[in-house]
Amino acid sequence: MALERRILLADAALDVLADEGIRGLTHRAVDRRAAMPPGTTSAYFRTRAALLTALVTRLVQLDQAELQMMAERLPPLRTTEELVDAMALLVRRRLTGESRRRSLARYACAVESVRDPELRQILVPRENAGREAVRLFLAEHGVRDVENRTHTLLTCLDGLVFDGLVSGGDVAREALEGLAAAALRQTAWTDPRRRTH
Repeated sequence: MALERRILLADAALDVLADEGIRGLTHRAVDRRAAMPPGTTSAYFRTRAALLTALVTRLVQLDQAELQMMAERLPPLRTTEELVDAMALLVRRRLTGESRRRSLARYACAVESVRDPELRQILVPRENAGREAVRLFLAEHGVRDVENRTHTLLTCLDGLVFDGLVSGGDVAREALEGLAAAALRQTAWTDPRRRTH
């Protein structure tokens, strides 16, 4: 029962943050959103820091579940077009419905984490089926330094989602195709010990 109540309150806190921003995130606001008696949230999460930690932990849990579900429903990525399709699906989800609300909360928490190492640690990208699918795709296409390319691709994708939220627009397929092309581009490696004169 206590665990269910904590999850309910964390979900309510996510909703408050998505709708009202970080300044609107108070124990009383979460009580109201969860339709709980005044003081309920503070009984479970004594401080604002504890409430934020619970919120971010729940946010990461929901994000990871979404990525796992998407990876299970999509076939293995074989072509660049399939990679772009998968990115487009993720972007669409992150810009609409409940996923959009989580995106708003995620970016607000990311800003807060600049001054809070505990939040930053929770928000650090984790291994998940979606990340692994991208890593495998790049490796199968002969990309060098797969870890860095995967990180860069997903970070850029995240930036496009952020831009879509701020501008209220969609992400053009051409932008996603550009990301995929950049991730697959082979760069010439030069031995730094060789000098040209």
